[in-house]
Amino acid sequence: MKKIMSIMLVCVLVFFGGVFAWKAFVLHEEKKMSMEFKNPIITISAVAASTLEWDPTLQAVGSTRTVKGVNVTTELAGMITDIPFTPGANVKKGDVLVRLNIAPEVAQLHQLEAQAKLAKITYERDKKQFSFGAVSKEQLDTDDANMESTKASVEQEQATIDKKIIRAPFTGKLGISAVNPGEYINSGQTIVSLQTLDPIFVDFYLPQQDMQNAAVGQSVEVTSDRVPGQKFIGKITTINPIVNTDIRNVEVEATLSNPKAVLLPGMFTNVQLNTGSGKKEITLPEMAITFNPYGALVYLLQKTDQMHDGKAVWKAEQQFVTTGKTRGNQIAVLKGIKEGDMVVTSGQLKLKNGSLVVIDNTAVPSDNPNPPVKDRS
Repeated sequence: MKKIMSIMLVCVLVFFGGVFAWKAFVLHEEKKMSMEFKNPIITISAVAASTLEWDPTLQAVGSTRTVKGVNVTTELAGMITDIPFTPGANVKKGDVLVRLNIAPEVAQLHQLEAQAKLAKITYERDKKQFSFGAVSKEQLDTDDANMESTKASVEQEQATIDKKIIRAPFTGKLGISAVNPGEYINSGQTIVSLQTLDPIFVDFYLPQQDMQNAAVGQSVEVTSDRVPGQKFIGKITTINPIVNTDIRNVEVEATLSNPKAVLLPGMFTNVQLNTGSGKKEITLPEMAITFNPYGALVYLLQKTDQMHDGKAVWKAEQQFVTTGKTRGNQIAVLKGIKEGDMVVTSGQLKLKNGSLVVIDNTAVPSDNPNPPVKDRS
């Protein structure tokens, strides 16, 4: 009987011990889950702050413009008899582009030339006779005036014929023809566009506070998304002496060499001016900086001894910083961090002081000092 009672007592103790152990386990897990809910582990991207050579620069958006560019027109109306140019071809100054009907003018020219010839003969004859006193001075003067008048009429008619042969006013590249043979065109009507492509202008604006860093002859570096990775080097040739009162910017013109005609008039470009000698700066991707009413801040990471899904867990803390200039997607940090500090680059909106995070750099913000420019107009 005592043996049975002992067994029953042991069973009761084991049962209640198991119940208490289970309760303790459940309470532990609930506490653990509660802690994880209060301070969840957040996935972010991060980068180590690095020191890079920083050349002081000014960035601007520019637009290309031809040095010489016109819509070739005609001074006189007429019927087109010939179009000897090829659309899109390169032409030289003086090349014939269009011929208008000049048959009536040529006939008139021959008539005037005959009159001029007769007037000259008459003058020469009367001049000899005047030396013998056979012709008055008044008659000789009339002959001279008639000779000069007919000569001027010939030159005027020849000028009319020349105007009906339209030539390239300068060397350049032609556009699309706007006329056809047999077509009647009026004075001032566009025939074809003619543009010089080498060299080429780039126009851009700089804020008035940056004008002390720009000067005529200063080197500029221009890029275009038409030729990614290629840089065009030029010089500032003109700075507008007037500030635009609407935007308080000053227009600047630079001239670039464009031997392969890669840049075309009207293209969107990115312009960079070097404004001084380089120096070392701590840099971060611009996306790493968070701005609030109190200033600029970053999230610094401190490594903990925890692991989550095989990744180290870090603790995020806010740190106010003083920022400098930007270049492309990079920003200089003057105060607040040091080289090698781990800084959050994306996911800051989910963070607060003390947040636990893991780093996943599968997708990170751009950290390019010269990102490609895209025209979004």
